[in-house]
Amino acid sequence: ADRLAAALARTGFTVISGLARGIDAAAHRGALKAGGRTLAVLANGLSQIYPPEHEDLAREVCLAGALVSEMPLYQQPLAGLFPQRNRLISGLSLGVVVIEATPRSGSLSTASHAIEQNREVFAVPGPVDSLASRGCHRLIRDGAKLVETVEDILEELGPLVREVRTDPKEPPVRHPAELTLTDAERSLLGHLGDGPIGVDELIGRTRLTAGQVMATLSVLEVKRLIRRQPGHTFVRA
Repeated sequence: ADRLAAALARTGFTVISGLARGIDAAAHRGALKAGGRTLAVLANGLSQIYPPEHEDLAREVCLAGALVSEMPLYQQPLAGLFPQRNRLISGLSLGVVVIEATPRSGSLSTASHAIEQNREVFAVPGPVDSLASRGCHRLIRDGAKLVETVEDILEELGPLVREVRTDPKEPPVRHPAELTLTDAERSLLGHLGDGPIGVDELIGRTRLTAGQVMATLSVLEVKRLIRRQPGHTFVRA
């Protein structure tokens, strides 16, 4: 959950979860770690944080996104309100990713709402003898997209990205294909910008051989991350 949320946040997606213990908290923390946006949808009123040990996490979420609730300000976190809250999580989302789910998990209710709301549903498979994986396997059997890596999600949602800079020393992520670049590809892309740069200059900047630079440029061009310009120069797409 942490890794998937971080990768999605780096491509510009807002990570939405419920601030609960376990998977929810990991998703929020992953998005925060990546410098992205995250929303926490609460089943209670905004006058209190539930669970109480997540007060610090809730403050971080507020700084990077928002706490959301449809409940009255002082509403207590009653058990029956959590399934009701789940329809908001799915409704605010482009897609729902289920990491773990027992046969009676609340995550399955979120997935059910997502289907009714015409949202994408994704599920991460797990050990066949794990109770926490049975819900995910059922979703996959019923047509949810199987997720092994973030690329499986980005294949469906990838066009809806924007530039996010997570580290001033690194180039911003502009396209989901950048998440799977090799070190050489990432290095070369980092030296390209909106102004045209020639092959000789790229060789000097990256310290790659001429053959490596030419081969890497071809790969980046096929991935539509760069564009060839007149005079055998290149710019970022």
